[in-house]
Amino acid sequence: MEEELLPRSTIDVEDIPPSGASSSATSVLVLSTMVALCGSMCTGCASGYSSPSEYGIMEDLGLSMSAYSVFGSILTIGGVIGGLISGKLADLIGRKGALWFSELFNFAGWLAIAFAKNAWWLDLGRLSVGIGIGIICYVVIPVYIAEIAPKNLRGQFTSANQLMSCFAISVMYFAGNVLTWRTLALIVLFKLILFSCVIPSLLQVVRLFFVPESPRCLAKIGKEEELVAALQRLRGKDADISQEAADIKEYTETFQQHSKSRILDLFQRRYVHSLIVGLGLMFLQQVGGVSTIGFYASSIFVEAGFSSSIGTISMTLSQIPATAVSIILTDKSGRRLLLMVSAVEMCLSSFLVGLAFLFQDLSWWKEITPIVVLIGILGYGVAYSLGMSGLPWVIMSELFPINVKGTGGSLVTLVYWSCSWIISYTFIFMNEWSTAGTFFIYSSICGLTVLFVAKVIPETKGRALEEIQASINHFSN
Repeated sequence: MEEELLPRSTIDVEDIPPSGASSSATSVLVLSTMVALCGSMCTGCASGYSSPSEYGIMEDLGLSMSAYSVFGSILTIGGVIGGLISGKLADLIGRKGALWFSELFNFAGWLAIAFAKNAWWLDLGRLSVGIGIGIICYVVIPVYIAEIAPKNLRGQFTSANQLMSCFAISVMYFAGNVLTWRTLALIVLFKLILFSCVIPSLLQVVRLFFVPESPRCLAKIGKEEELVAALQRLRGKDADISQEAADIKEYTETFQQHSKSRILDLFQRRYVHSLIVGLGLMFLQQVGGVSTIGFYASSIFVEAGFSSSIGTISMTLSQIPATAVSIILTDKSGRRLLLMVSAVEMCLSSFLVGLAFLFQDLSWWKEITPIVVLIGILGYGVAYSLGMSGLPWVIMSELFPINVKGTGGSLVTLVYWSCSWIISYTFIFMNEWSTAGTFFIYSSICGLTVLFVAKVIPETKGRALEEIQASINHFSN
């Protein structure tokens, strides 16, 4: 019966040839990656906007803390909506088309925020921005980069997504301490106009001639000649891509024979491991408290008696080099080791912050609370940037085969944004209950993440995408 339910392919994982052998970074590959990473800046701007703008918006529009909590968290509702449509959208119009389609929502959203006169327009704009970044956060950027990069560079190139996002968050934190919230929104809007209206007429020419579509996406829709041409441009004109192209076509055909791109196909037994890894990583990443620190860092520092501007700037400054180190080590140390180190440090840092607020509540050593909270938040930010920030997206882009990559990505993104909304919206109420207790809960969840990574997550370093997907999804004899 099991053989009838789970028909096996003719692929033997042990016989997989070394396709996509080590390759250098060609100019076309770098340019294609940089075009995709422009979308990461939109994600970073949206994520970093709410914290430095908090008190300005509340004062100018007369919002209560609960009303501002809606504004901060509604970004994640938009992310849920964007995530739900991202898979189908990317399958219909390609990865590049979805990237530019998302800019329409980003443009409309920042326009509404910049000229908002009340909470309704503010929330509507934030929702629109959330839809835009929900479309691109998995199916477009990480997946596109993973599908065009050779296996020896895939981890580094895909992790660059988080570096660009981290850079944009840093810009938001820096600028937010000297500019009003409306000016800050207008600056982001100007960037979008520049990249979406003025530059596309020039950039479109660049994209048409130099930035190819994903070879695996082309294989899925049966464009074999375009697949070979795109792969040749990505690997270099003198590179031998015959074996890699043949493997991509063979795997794509085999995967598509066994199931169509429907959401129910994800729940076949062969995809259970991929689903557990994907949904588990995204759930644990978010419920570990990252959205709380990202959206409400200013409030946390103020409550601890520390300068919010110095605290937020220090936090963003420390995250950039940590993200850079993660990029360097991803294809050397491997994904699992970095994830475990990251989760351990997040666990200890959250515990330290909780301990500091506990001592503050008990009036013990209150004078050291500000500096201990600063150390804990900085440690958490560095640890998160080192692994749990970008690597879950790297692993997600590697696990799902092409026939369910869109639907799998949509489901994973749905869980990611849903958990982000729950954590960001409930923090205000949990904080009123107990700030110390809140961070102790985050610490325990980060501890569970260490066990989850050690027991469940496969190592994908240095393996071709087709090899990873065939082995973890049991496409073997």
